Amino acid sequence: MEKYRGLIIAGSTPSSVSIFAGRAVFLRTTPWTVYPWGVFFVTIIILQMKYLSAIKNKKLSGKICLLRLDFNTEDNWRMEAVLPTIKFLMKKFRSVVILSHRGRPNHEVKKSLPAGRQEKSKVKSFSLKPQSEQLSRLLGKKVIFIKDFDFDEIKKRVFSAKKESVFLLENLRFLKGEEKNSVALAKQLASLGDIYVNDAFAVCHRANASVSAITGFIKSYAGFNIESEIKNLSSAIKKPKKPLIIILGGIKIKNKITVIKRLYKKADKFLIGGAVNRDILSLKNDKVIVPIDFKRAGDDSIRDIGDNTIAVFCNQIKGAGTIIWNGPLGDIDMKKFENGTKSVMNCVVGNKKAFKLIGGGETVMYFKKMGSDKKINFISTGGGAMLNFIAGKKMPGIKALK
Repeated sequence: MEKYRGLIIAGSTPSSVSIFAGRAVFLRTTPWTVYPWGVFFVTIIILQMKYLSAIKNKKLSGKICLLRLDFNTEDNWRMEAVLPTIKFLMKKFRSVVILSHRGRPNHEVKKSLPAGRQEKSKVKSFSLKPQSEQLSRLLGKKVIFIKDFDFDEIKKRVFSAKKESVFLLENLRFLKGEEKNSVALAKQLASLGDIYVNDAFAVCHRANASVSAITGFIKSYAGFNIESEIKNLSSAIKKPKKPLIIILGGIKIKNKITVIKRLYKKADKFLIGGAVNRDILSLKNDKVIVPIDFKRAGDDSIRDIGDNTIAVFCNQIKGAGTIIWNGPLGDIDMKKFENGTKSVMNCVVGNKKAFKLIGGGETVMYFKKMGSDKKINFISTGGGAMLNFIAGKKMPGIKALK
C-alpha cells in the first residue's frame, strides 16, 4: 500500500538511471515500439519513500529539522508516541522546529487573511501553547513556543538558537493556506529548515500545506511513527493471521461503508456498531454483522449496542486471528451507554492468540482509560487516516514523501 510511485520516461535511446530527485530507483529500460527509423525505449523509474531511520549515519549537527506532528487530541498520547522521533532529532540536528495543528479553527473564524499571514481573530481554545508546556514536561527541557507567524523573525530565532533547541509554532490552521494546501505557505514553512520529517500519520489523509505541498521545497523523510504505521497496517491487511475481524464504530457512516466495500474480499467478518442507518443495515449478510438490539436514550435515539449484539460480536472475536478496531460502539461519554464498547473490548483483549490493532482517538483513549491499551499489539495514531490506509485510498501525506 502506498509504497512506490512510478514514473515513465520515454526516449529514443536506452538510459541508465540510479537516482531521480534524490529518491528514485532505476528498474529497467525496455524497447516499447519498433519503428523503421529505430527503437522507441521506455525507462521506468520507481520513486521510493525515504525513512528517517535511513539517515542515522549522516552528519546533520549543523542542520535545522522541520518536524510535522499531530497534537490534535484531548490528551497527550499522540505526543508520547512520537517522543522517540523528537529525541533522535534533538541529538542529530542543531535544532528542531515542530509544526502542528489542533481542531479546525478556520471554521469558526469568519474573516481570514492571505496565505502566510496570521489570522487576526484567534480562537484561544485552539492554541498550541498548552501543548508546548506538555511537551516541555515530557522532554524535561523547555520547548520554545512561537505564537506569531512572522517568518522573517522566526528564521532569526531558529537559526541563532542554541544546539538541541526545540521550537513549536502556533496552530498552523490559524493560517488560511494550511487546509488549502497553499504552495505559497508551504514555501514559507520550508524556508525555516534544511530537512523536513513528517511523523503525523493521523493527518496524512489531508492535503494540507505542511503535509503535502511542503515536500516540493525541501528534502523530506517519513518519521519513525509513520514507518511503523505503514509496516503494521500493511501487514495486518496484506498478510493477516486468519480469521480477520474488523470492528467499525463511531459516527462516520461513510467511512464504515468505504472500508466494508474495499476490504470485503480480505476480511472474514465485519462487526458494525456506533451510528447506523439504512445504508449500513442494507449491507447485512453472513460477513457483515450489524446490531440486532440497541440501548436507547429517552428520545429513542440509539446510543449503544444491546446485550444480544455483544454476545454475537464476542462469539466472533474469540476465534479471530487478527482484530482491527476503529471507533467506539456506543456513546462512551455516558457511563450507561459504554457497556457495548467495554464488553467487546474485554472480549478483544481476552483473545490472547490474535494480533490486535486499534485506532481512532476515542477508541484509543478509552482503552487507555480502562488500562487495556497495554494488551494491544499495535495502536495506530490515526483515525480517518488509519481507515483510509487499510482501505487502500490515496493518502496525500504519504504520496508527498515519495
